[in-house]
Amino acid sequence: MTARILLTSAAALALTACNQAPSDVSSGVLDPALAEVAAPDMPQADRQLLWGDTHVHTINSVDAFSSGLANADIDSAYRFARGMPVIFPRTGQRVQIDRPLDFVVIADHAVSLGISSRIARNDPSIMQYPIARRLRELFETEGGRALTTAGMGGSNLTEEELAAFNRDMRSDEVLAGSWQGQIDAAERHNRPGTFTALIGWEWTFAPNLRNMHRVVFTNVDGDQAGQFLPLANYQTDGPEDLYAFFEETRARTGADFVAIPHNSNLSEGRMFELVDKNGDAFDAAYAQTRAAWEPVVEITQYKGSSETHPALSSNDEFADFELRNMLLTGVPTDPLGGSYVRSALLMGMAEEQRIGANPFRYGIIGASDSHTGFSSQLENNFLGKLGEDYLPADRLGDNKVPIIFPAAQMSASGLAGVWADHNDRQSLFDAFRRREVFGTSGPRMSVRLFAGYDFAAGDQDRRDFASHGYRLGVPMGGVLAPSNGRAPRLMIQAVKDPEAGNLDRVQVVKGWVDARGRTHEKIFNVAWSGGRSMRADGSLPAVGNTVDLTTARYTNTIGAAELATVWTDPEFDPSMRTFYYVRVLEIPTPRHHLFDALALGIDPATIDIVPTIQERAWSSPVWYTP
Repeated sequence: MTARILLTSAAALALTACNQAPSDVSSGVLDPALAEVAAPDMPQADRQLLWGDTHVHTINSVDAFSSGLANADIDSAYRFARGMPVIFPRTGQRVQIDRPLDFVVIADHAVSLGISSRIARNDPSIMQYPIARRLRELFETEGGRALTTAGMGGSNLTEEELAAFNRDMRSDEVLAGSWQGQIDAAERHNRPGTFTALIGWEWTFAPNLRNMHRVVFTNVDGDQAGQFLPLANYQTDGPEDLYAFFEETRARTGADFVAIPHNSNLSEGRMFELVDKNGDAFDAAYAQTRAAWEPVVEITQYKGSSETHPALSSNDEFADFELRNMLLTGVPTDPLGGSYVRSALLMGMAEEQRIGANPFRYGIIGASDSHTGFSSQLENNFLGKLGEDYLPADRLGDNKVPIIFPAAQMSASGLAGVWADHNDRQSLFDAFRRREVFGTSGPRMSVRLFAGYDFAAGDQDRRDFASHGYRLGVPMGGVLAPSNGRAPRLMIQAVKDPEAGNLDRVQVVKGWVDARGRTHEKIFNVAWSGGRSMRADGSLPAVGNTVDLTTARYTNTIGAAELATVWTDPEFDPSMRTFYYVRVLEIPTPRHHLFDALALGIDPATIDIVPTIQERAWSSPVWYTP
């Protein structure tokens, strides 16, 4: 085992500033047939690590308005992300993010976009419609939830009112007014070089309440974004319609798009099923198109982790992490491979072996899916998913709101780490497109991964770590060609969040497809803290636990500030398609509900949730293709 713990050094400084090269799809060119053959370019300078959230909702989302005016408006959401103090609308309390984000996507739902908030403020451009005035009456007499019910399908509307809603509230004129409001807000807050407001929305497709949502963002500025309207779920009957919209819109306006599948754990296997909307098996053209438009996937968020499940990964001791295996209604479902990212990565390679193209060549990010308007990932200061579950008593006490996803069960997660040339729309878009991204469950730990054939022991300590990685290999998200049967070598560095827990270990998750098309996976511990010795079966003793359950405090007296290694797969078979991604685990720290329980005088042992959490990061994979 060649791993070693790094001390704070020039190598650490190189890590925090190092950069990655474009891999297989250059910006502005999205020919799926060319997606895996474009030659990577060396970066011109060290790239920077940027932190952001691609999945924040404001009161302009119809479901967020179920809390009435308890959640933030779009300007407050941007100001919070930029680091400014803002007011939490429900309580009037001042709140502020611990550290500003570098970028954000305000991903309000395209369905009924902005209708509720415009009606609530008596926007004359929408109140000219009689149905809008009827909806205003609902809001005044029955509250925000009644307005949301009408905006999400109208079960509280008469047949005549529903027809008027569909005709007027879903008209291009009304949608254009709401969309322009989203664009104008992004333009007000966009600060190239300092803070990037990516323009986007959420396509909220959920047949039979099986979650198949995608967050969408574009690379263009406001003038160009104003030349199209966001596609809503009611205008489509499958993701193929979304891809067709992208193709048509790009050809007409020049705008380009990234789509991000989210919450696959709530899809009951639908997110990554191996048939199209007509029930037909994938062909190469479909696989190429899907992979081109969906370069990354959301692996964690408030509604749980979508990496894997113990029923699918029985030999993964850390598979049981923030699980929510259910429908959008909260009804539990069986754990199916089509609901989880690791299974999708495996199935994608099997499909590539069958048809010659991989539909699920996903990079990995984390995001929040916050509906408060505030991107909140701190366990010790979690702001909740909705304004109505913001206070500790709302989440655990006698006043807790009976909702589908109880707030104590929510995850204070996650974030996207992006290695980009600059902090601007096009540079971030390019980084997502080439999959040079990683996700975390909240902490801002830095993760680097390069794969090649010529890395040597000790290279992880080089001052020119990143440039060396680009010269000899590919970064996370890249694809390796064969090299005379040699096994790939992974050069890995991980640095702790300076304001969070130390690191427990670094693992490599390997997946492969054998000659008969069967998929396999294995977890390798490749670097770890302390004086632990690897057991014969490849496992490690636990790192320990310093959390005091009576005070919700811990100490960083265990674990490491940095871990790094050059690792070679000891079981490599050059004939088999393979992926590798890195998973970095922190030492145990207090989970957010422990803080609430102690504040309310509740015994944490009476709550059926583990009071500690091992926060983690997941790199995008690298793929070996025979």
